[in-house]
Amino acid sequence: MIEDRMRVASGAAYGRWLTTGKDGRLSLYTLAEGGLLRWTESAVGGPDWDGPHFVPVPGLTHLTVVQGADGYVHFLGRRERAGADGAPSVDLVHAIQYQTGLAFTDWRSLGNPHEDREQGRHVAPPAGAAAQDGTVHVFVRGAHGGLMVRREAPSGKWRAWEDLGGGGLDARPAPIALSDGRIAVVSAAETGVFVWEQLQPGGDFTVPRGFGLHPVPGTLSAVETRPGRPTFFWADDAGATAAAWRAGSWPLPLGGGSARGAYAVLRAPVDGFDCVVLAGRGPDGGAVLGLGGTENEAGGFWWYSLDRPCQGAPALARDGHGRVVVALLGLDGLPVTARQDGAGLALSPWRQM
Repeated sequence: MIEDRMRVASGAAYGRWLTTGKDGRLSLYTLAEGGLLRWTESAVGGPDWDGPHFVPVPGLTHLTVVQGADGYVHFLGRRERAGADGAPSVDLVHAIQYQTGLAFTDWRSLGNPHEDREQGRHVAPPAGAAAQDGTVHVFVRGAHGGLMVRREAPSGKWRAWEDLGGGGLDARPAPIALSDGRIAVVSAAETGVFVWEQLQPGGDFTVPRGFGLHPVPGTLSAVETRPGRPTFFWADDAGATAAAWRAGSWPLPLGGGSARGAYAVLRAPVDGFDCVVLAGRGPDGGAVLGLGGTENEAGGFWWYSLDRPCQGAPALARDGHGRVVVALLGLDGLPVTARQDGAGLALSPWRQM
């Protein structure tokens, strides 16, 4: 039995905190006091869930969840602890869950991109992506405001931290693993948007390319909409609307108002059409759902209020039967889920964990 204080989330996780395992069961992860919580479907398609299962990680301040093409779930955390002299120090940590509902690996420290401890305290929470070959890439905004990365080598060992440049970046970059083996990452900045990408799998990242876009900080997300081509989504600071953009095209407004936090984004068939589904937290704190054709943003996006307040960004996944599932973290610290039920994106009643 775990203590009552460990049965509710202390905050939302980032990234893909609702995952579909290789066995088709969903798992859901949240930040908790002193670690994280995990809930797991009892059977493929639900509706029942087992949990919460508490995973202790002392000093964890932020949690990001990443899933690779191999189904492995990676946990990236920012950890703050007191050193031998009592002064706080920050490092980044990583663990893996190989199978749905089973134990995690040991938590491994990835260190800090700054040797100076005072600078290291200003490192932002991690973002990450796992390439097609399974190698993990961890991105953070450094104390100087630029982008840093640490990544696995093909041998499984971790390379040294690399400085990718840029400046004035938002704390939340949005990396994406592409089906051609490359990684791309985008970040809002004081001057617009920066994009980095690998020209070949496992290769070096390009110098940052700047674009005159205006995302609200913290709202960027990405999904692959054609092989090797990502589309980026955000809440636009100028138009108070969701927006979409990919390299070589103009940004397009999608309606739906602005958002507080990043959009969850999922590519899924809806009524036989290839669609992009967005889920966000609106200006009033309530969750909203958007739907439009993949790379057909000009054809219109349809938005639905979910009439449910939440904290942090929602999460999206497809369950073992292919249905779209929406997860929210309630204001009471308890997650709820709803599933695609009927035509379009009609959802089932909310189910509280």
